[in-house]
Amino acid sequence: MFFRLYSRILMLRFSETGMEYLNTLLDTIDGFLWKSWITIGLLVGTGLFLTVRLLFVQIRHLGHAIACVLGKYDQAEESGDISHFKALATALSATIGTGNIAGVATAIALGGPGAVFWMWITALVGMATKFTSCTLAVKYRKVHDDGSTSGGPMYFLSMGLKNKKLGAFLGGSFALFGMIASFGIGNMVQANSVVGGLGYLLPEAAHTGGFTPWEGFTISWMSLATGLILSCLTGIVILGGIKRIANVAGVIVPFMCSFYVIGAVIILILNVTAIPAALAQIVKYAFTPYAVGGGVFGTAIRYGVARGVFSNESGLGSAPIAHAAVKTNEPVREGTVAMLGPFIDTLIICTMTALVILVTGANLSEFDGGAMTAHAFEKGLFGYGQYLVGFGLMLFAYSTIIAWSYYGDRCAEFLFGERAIPIYRWVYVGCLTIGAVGGLRVIWTIADIFNALMALPNLIGLILLSGVVARETKRYCARLKNGEFKKK
Repeated sequence: MFFRLYSRILMLRFSETGMEYLNTLLDTIDGFLWKSWITIGLLVGTGLFLTVRLLFVQIRHLGHAIACVLGKYDQAEESGDISHFKALATALSATIGTGNIAGVATAIALGGPGAVFWMWITALVGMATKFTSCTLAVKYRKVHDDGSTSGGPMYFLSMGLKNKKLGAFLGGSFALFGMIASFGIGNMVQANSVVGGLGYLLPEAAHTGGFTPWEGFTISWMSLATGLILSCLTGIVILGGIKRIANVAGVIVPFMCSFYVIGAVIILILNVTAIPAALAQIVKYAFTPYAVGGGVFGTAIRYGVARGVFSNESGLGSAPIAHAAVKTNEPVREGTVAMLGPFIDTLIICTMTALVILVTGANLSEFDGGAMTAHAFEKGLFGYGQYLVGFGLMLFAYSTIIAWSYYGDRCAEFLFGERAIPIYRWVYVGCLTIGAVGGLRVIWTIADIFNALMALPNLIGLILLSGVVARETKRYCARLKNGEFKKK
């Protein structure tokens, strides 16, 4: 398998040049990681394994998770930087983004309506995955002299595994891939999707003026201006660290979720008779070929899982970095809170987006990505819904950008020390402008590649450390049952 991949890359080197070569090379690597079922098998398989290993924890402790988010078990003397709610809001600000708008539309366009079903499966088993990873993140986090914290897969891999050489290798690999991935999934993809949404809303501005730095590639003034504005707004927030990021996320996330969901609910109420047929399409084409998705069953699974992971990030190992900063001494408690991420992100918001697209028939249009969702809302809200999507897209993307900057700088700190953090942040801010003017296809492909690469060491670690989490969960449940924790 590896020999075939290497041989194909060599052949491409001599057959194509420039951007075409880059596109084809990235598609080859992306296809190897996703079409070979390596990543998909590990993501879903690990989630299923942890679901059984932890006795369906995502169902048993859903109520307790909600109580924790509401502060029912908070203790003033506990260590950490931010509350349960702000930790969840920060993690959600990274996951509730263009994946919920552009990602769902892309999954339907390429994999058919059935891809949504596999997004649901990814979210359900992903709740157990996120519980496990965030429990470990708090248990093995590093507390600095000033009381601030650093945590995530790079720490629980290097500190938790008995084989320290393996732990150091996996932890370092995750940090490297995570740092690079932050420039894709959390940075350039978001900036590019904002430009795509604005281009749909303001088509004349998108095609008016610009310059051509080299033949075959033109930069519009609108995309350049959007990138520069995003860079400035992001820099203002991320230079203040996790507390400022969490404070901003704590305001933006509830507002943008309510704003977007209300619009979707109105459309679904107006088209309530079409919802059963839309749900039937999702289930039917999850197991049967769909022409737009390439006519093969596996296409729905591939794009459903890939976009599901992009949306809720379960298994990637990114969310544990935010949850590690929580103010608690109970790792399992934060693990239960973290489970709510995939539930809110994919099972609620992504499902609403998918249903809006299907009931309005926007999936049959010529649009793709964020433009397809904007078109669906335009049709569903009397010709004005595209403005809701455009505004929501900007808020979603901005919140994702600021949260992923924290993920990336924790990875940079792990690899190179604290002095690397300011350098990373300035490079991160600069890449937003590059993403805004770059091509959507290349950026999405890069994001998919590094999603897979950072997921692999994380998933291996979760399997190897699942016994630790099972013991921690059993002890915590016994203490909870005995009334050791006082509920406010």
